Amino acid sequence: MDTAISLTHRASHGRTFMSTIVDETSRFDPSKQTDATVSRRSFLKSAAAAAVFGAASPHTLMAETKEGMPQRALGRTGEKVSAIGLGGYHIGKQADEAESITIIRSAIDRGLTFMDNCWDYNGGASEIRMGRALRDGYRQRVFLMTKIDGRTRETAARQIDESLKRLQTDRIDLMQFHEIIRLEDPDRIFASGGAIEAMVEAKRSGKIRYIGFTGHKDPFVHLRMLEIAAANKFRFDAVQMPLNVMDAHFRSFEHQVLPRLVADEIGVLGMKSMGDPFILESKTVTPIECLHYALNLPTSTVITGIDSLKILDQALEAAKTFKPMSKEAVTRLLARTAAAAATGRFELFKTGNRYDGTAHNPQWLG
Repeated sequence: MDTAISLTHRASHGRTFMSTIVDETSRFDPSKQTDATVSRRSFLKSAAAAAVFGAASPHTLMAETKEGMPQRALGRTGEKVSAIGLGGYHIGKQADEAESITIIRSAIDRGLTFMDNCWDYNGGASEIRMGRALRDGYRQRVFLMTKIDGRTRETAARQIDESLKRLQTDRIDLMQFHEIIRLEDPDRIFASGGAIEAMVEAKRSGKIRYIGFTGHKDPFVHLRMLEIAAANKFRFDAVQMPLNVMDAHFRSFEHQVLPRLVADEIGVLGMKSMGDPFILESKTVTPIECLHYALNLPTSTVITGIDSLKILDQALEAAKTFKPMSKEAVTRLLARTAAAAATGRFELFKTGNRYDGTAHNPQWLG
């Protein structure tokens, strides 16, 4: 049974439990969007929307470069990050820790500045290895992000401190709430004694600089997180979500969430561009095409799993060869993926609980 999306909908609109959470407040206009599947018959609509996002602003997509890697703005923060980000899960899987460190340092030396990680990845090994890789001056060259699972103030505070220790740093650039995949997750986080209190305190004390959230299940849950945050006068700095050639057709974050983030100048972190890696198994697209599609959206960075130097080369090649796609090119690409994408069978993170770490380990939530 898929336990990720709870049927419980405990609204907390208007709750004013914490007047101190007035962090860069903005005015939101939450929309009552419904979960809509884009079928093969409507792929042209998907193509048009994607093309508007991408090709309409080539100066943004082809921003300044650093060591050959395009650098993009992270929302309204004033930060610039590499267009390709290094996924944290995959650098904790090598049998030899030295290989992980080599991959991380090679990526940085070749222009990747955005480092993704999470408190629970590989039992903490991903953070530990990244912390060791960021010694010897490498920490100063990156924008470091990690995530926590805790939904209570106490659990979140403990996980924040553990991540700082593992990563061997006194400050994390972006800390995100991980796996916002249940309708009640926003309520728990913004409740009195919830995890937002720990995040705000960590920011106030200088342990973290920016706050965001991630999720892979359903765009409606993302919208609800933004709505509950707005009701509590809080605006996130970044949001992470699946953005790929099949998401455009099925339970689409691109169509339902991305416009909201762009309008509110929230940094867009794309993930699962290859469906980890089931989209490739559909035989409809290549890895480079997957990365180019995600780069063509108004993403601040596209986080991709890099578990070898060969895959690092592939990611760098995608960044090097990327050019804003025409509307016609987007339409053709989406036409090829429409039939395969229609039921979500190549986006298993949306349709099952295989990728829901907090569902398998509820104790992480607190």
